Amino acid sequence: MKTPARLQTLMAEGLIDTVVRQLKSGKEADVYVVRCAGETCAAKIYKEANKRSFRQAVDYTENRKVRNSRQARAMAKRTTYGRQQQEAAWQSAEVDALYRLAAAGVRVPRPSNFHDGVLLMELVADEHGDAAPRLNDLNFSEAQARQHHATLIGEVVRMLCAGVIHGDLSEFNVLLAADGPVIIDLPQAVDAAGNNHASRMLLRDVDNLRVFFGRYAPALLKTQYGPEIWSLYASGVLAPDMPLTGRYEPTPGAVDLTAVLREIEDSRLEEAARLQRMG
Repeated sequence: MKTPARLQTLMAEGLIDTVVRQLKSGKEADVYVVRCAGETCAAKIYKEANKRSFRQAVDYTENRKVRNSRQARAMAKRTTYGRQQQEAAWQSAEVDALYRLAAAGVRVPRPSNFHDGVLLMELVADEHGDAAPRLNDLNFSEAQARQHHATLIGEVVRMLCAGVIHGDLSEFNVLLAADGPVIIDLPQAVDAAGNNHASRMLLRDVDNLRVFFGRYAPALLKTQYGPEIWSLYASGVLAPDMPLTGRYEPTPGAVDLTAVLREIEDSRLEEAARLQRMG
């Protein structure tokens, strides 16, 4: 195996001891198993924008903070410098989210360093010490599905209480570690309070979990945790470990037809992306 140039740089600087193997090649990044200071870690190498198929949708990047007005103007004008800054902001979004969520006790890989487009973090392992599998590669009993669904709903709540929404949560970016599910892949994470699309993304994340685990525990298909969670958050009363019912009674009012049509289109695109990942 040829060691990627960016990992060679980290080895030269003493941040990585050895590269063990490639773990995954994805749409937005390649992940390698490496040794750092005697520990086995994961190194996520972000792909350049022109080599990445996950688009930086405006919905995700809306209201993301930049360091100064010059950067903001350059990003808006799409200058060479602006594109470079936009790329840096896209990469650092996951790093910032991981540190923020780890501090809040959310089950995410623990980050340790970020240098030259490479994120070094904890390697999520299964009960045998091997790299943990994704949920979509596994089958579950009804009891297991209920347990893992409950754990992840709790993590979604804990994330939201920390001000973060995953934005692309599904069975494809949750690993099953020895002690339960761990949420990964957060470059598209959004600020719950500063993004106008936050509620829609939260509902979609929760719905993806409902549909996946509902294959094994059909009773979950009738639950409405997403609207319940967002209603509690919008009311300012949501708290980690808060008991939830999975039931929600909407307040009567006018229907936002534009929002409904947009949700239908999002669902169509999500299903197309899911089929592409499975294919």
